[in-house]
Amino acid sequence: MTEPDFSPPTFREALPVWAKIGLLSFGGPAGQIALMHKELVDERRWISESRFLHALNFCMLLPGPEAQQLATYIGWLLHGWRGGVVAGMLFVLPGFLIMLCLSTAYALWGQTDWLSSLFFGLKAAVLAIVIEAVIRIGKRALKTNAMRLIALLAFLALFLLKAPFPLVILLAGVAGYLLHRLGKRASGISHASMAVADTDNLGAGNRATPGKAMVAVLLWGALWILPFVLILLAGNPGAYQEIGIFFSKMAVVTFGGAYAVLSYVAQQAVDHYQWLKPGEMLDGLALAETTPGPLVLVLTFTGFMAAYRDPAGLSPLLAGIFGATLTTWVTFVPCFLWIFLGAPFIERLRENQALSSALTAISAAVTGVILNLAIWFAMHVLFADVAELSAGPFRLAWPDWTTLNPVALVLALLSAAMLLRFKLGIFTVLAVCGALGWAVKATGLG
Repeated sequence: MTEPDFSPPTFREALPVWAKIGLLSFGGPAGQIALMHKELVDERRWISESRFLHALNFCMLLPGPEAQQLATYIGWLLHGWRGGVVAGMLFVLPGFLIMLCLSTAYALWGQTDWLSSLFFGLKAAVLAIVIEAVIRIGKRALKTNAMRLIALLAFLALFLLKAPFPLVILLAGVAGYLLHRLGKRASGISHASMAVADTDNLGAGNRATPGKAMVAVLLWGALWILPFVLILLAGNPGAYQEIGIFFSKMAVVTFGGAYAVLSYVAQQAVDHYQWLKPGEMLDGLALAETTPGPLVLVLTFTGFMAAYRDPAGLSPLLAGIFGATLTTWVTFVPCFLWIFLGAPFIERLRENQALSSALTAISAAVTGVILNLAIWFAMHVLFADVAELSAGPFRLAWPDWTTLNPVALVLALLSAAMLLRFKLGIFTVLAVCGALGWAVKATGLG
């Protein structure tokens, strides 16, 4: 069986779509992956389902925001280096600029309550988008009992045991690889079980070679260290050198998204570096959750406040802008390095049965991962209070049912109806629910 025909766009056609994705990428990685899948695979048919999942599997294994890396990977597949750079930059740029403005407002006035009315309805709409993605991707990735079992085990490991995200993905890949090596292709784990034939020529001009790998390392490595050279030349580093070094380290260890390292960053920023006051990291997280782009943009807020309070002779606001820009630079430049270095070799692995089997098993686990994210997101959108229940090795997030927000529930159901029943576009759904959410908050009903 072959996948339906698809037609890759021209570079000019792709530009506004990447900008649109960057502007509408609310809801953390689950919502962002869902948005890209709907836009690029379902609606525009620019890339096949198997290519999308193959890229996603690889990005799940990398440190840093997987959704931004997925956009970079797909942009690279479609239009080479320039496509990857543009897709990755446009995924981050709108959220960065909004975060910069919000950080400035926070530093000047210290209030973020006004944001809740603006983004109340958007979160409910994103919940419906995420649920739709779980259904859509699950139907296509879980075609055999073996894949369904892997997805279920991945979900339970994350939801009940709070297992480390990289470990879950790694074990799924090992399981797929071993099942293939043991000759159990009948289980549905082998590459052929995907029952699709990729006949496209995407990425054909970007074959992996040692020379291209060296160029990627030298170019993106140089861009990574460029701010440190400028700081040394400036002669008065202030907090900038510490900011650059600390967040460069975070870029290498942020497996599993922003939440995986948030507690460590908060501890270091408050106790060790004293960049933030107690509680300000939560304020920054609130800002990041209500803006498009990767949730790790909360680090942009941290860098802004750090430089704002240690301006090194500059005006505090200008120093804050430099600190936020430096933090964002050293956080995301490594993401381009991982993709441009690794993607060409990962594309070669599509022809390797055993390794492709491992990635196919990871596709199944990713469905469980997205389901876990969807449930977590649903609880925090619909309920004001979510506690954690513990019993032995099990740790279960459980909402206080008396804190259910009926308005949020109604908006989420309305979003689901618009998406699943009436097949409206994501922009329309976000616009309608955002306006309704703002109206509800403004009138004091929500």
